[in-house]
Amino acid sequence: MAYIKGEDRYQITLFPEAIDDYITEDNPVRVIEAFVNSLDMQELGFQKAEPNNIGRPPYDPRDLLKLYLYGYLNRIRSSRRLEDEAGRNLELIWLLRKLKPDFKTIADFRKDNSKALKGVFKQFTILCKDWDLYGKDVIAVDGSKFRASNSKRSNFNQKKIQRHLKYIDEKINHYLSELDSNDQDEADIHVPTAEEIRQRIEELKSRKAKYLAMQQQMDETGSTEVSTTDPDARLMVVNNNGIEVSYNVQTAVDQKHKLVVDSEVINNPADQGQLSPIAKQAKETLGVKEIKVLADKGYYSTNDLAECETNHIETYVPRQKFAGNIANPDFQVDKFQYDQEQDVYHCPGGQVLYPSRITESYGVKYQIYKNYRACKDCPLKEQCTKAQKGRTIHRNLQQDLLDEIERRTRENQQLYKQRKMIVEHPFGTIKRTWGYSYFLTRGLDSVAAENKLHILAYNLRRVINILGVKEMVRRLAPAS
Repeated sequence: MAYIKGEDRYQITLFPEAIDDYITEDNPVRVIEAFVNSLDMQELGFQKAEPNNIGRPPYDPRDLLKLYLYGYLNRIRSSRRLEDEAGRNLELIWLLRKLKPDFKTIADFRKDNSKALKGVFKQFTILCKDWDLYGKDVIAVDGSKFRASNSKRSNFNQKKIQRHLKYIDEKINHYLSELDSNDQDEADIHVPTAEEIRQRIEELKSRKAKYLAMQQQMDETGSTEVSTTDPDARLMVVNNNGIEVSYNVQTAVDQKHKLVVDSEVINNPADQGQLSPIAKQAKETLGVKEIKVLADKGYYSTNDLAECETNHIETYVPRQKFAGNIANPDFQVDKFQYDQEQDVYHCPGGQVLYPSRITESYGVKYQIYKNYRACKDCPLKEQCTKAQKGRTIHRNLQQDLLDEIERRTRENQQLYKQRKMIVEHPFGTIKRTWGYSYFLTRGLDSVAAENKLHILAYNLRRVINILGVKEMVRRLAPAS
């Protein structure tokens, strides 16, 4: 039986085939072509969006944007690999019309157009909103750590710097003592000469100066660490993989189709304090007056939750549980009953604690309740507190709001259980399916732009799956 045979490479056809014949009507590259062609590159602020008549003509930023979108959709992020693919990948040959930009041009485009790339992401979210792909009712917010282009060896804190300085000083002192007693036999090749020792001392002094400069930088900026390759990156706990120099990517995802509404990159490892900024951005992007937001307990912050409520953002966030310093469970804080009408607390011993002064801790204000006289003569005092002045209760001035958030979260468990499914879909696709668990660029601004490319590629893929290529191309076509 004969094999299936391909066509003769040298066979001349009467009617040459067009490259377009090799790209099917439902190929996703047609969506990239239609979407980028629909953008106003000048308005977005792309460099060289308007060609000049002086010197060598530049590449059209549309073509370079198409190249990047194709790459991120197909797990190709390296500028060198994109250069290679542009010359051999038939889809890219079609998309770029046989253009083959070099890797430096490709890399510089991403570096020089960070603001414009963020604008492209925003334009696609506007399209998704216009196409009614966002539910605009419920969003879930979460953060995930992505490794930075900076190894742990190139990250220094005060303790690490002091360790290096101590080692260098010890080595310098050792070499100085060798110089003082340097009467070695010059013929012995294993013993360094005085000149070699002086050279080593100078090298150590040079290294010491670098560490002292890092120490001075931390003192002046108030930072606890310095990253030498990517100055904006910070040490963070990365799931179960230990500690890595990373960035924290915050993302707001809409419930309806798990499309990302907004995403920001920060170099703070904590999620606390990040809920209201991204929730307000998402609410503004969706153009709604109010919205529900689901988040895990890592976002539990009094001022942040209050800011959300002020902006008509209904939060569903479990309360963080903190271990108290009262060993006896009968005298934990929750055993003290608050009387809202009288503004007093009733303790388990039947005494009343009255409001005293207001204090502040980490930007949160508390009303203190106490009754020194009652505690002084209380037979249960030893079980309740070790403080000489008796037991005190700190009531958050926003406690009524926090109680309401706890109640609504507890009573809407079916809604809250969707949080993980909603918000982890983008991160699962981007990090595990595509392998984008680290950034290639450096510096917060460039990393933020790269993150927008991650998210834009994810949203593009989602919408292609929802609407199909032909329908997207139809909707993106210019009005005739």
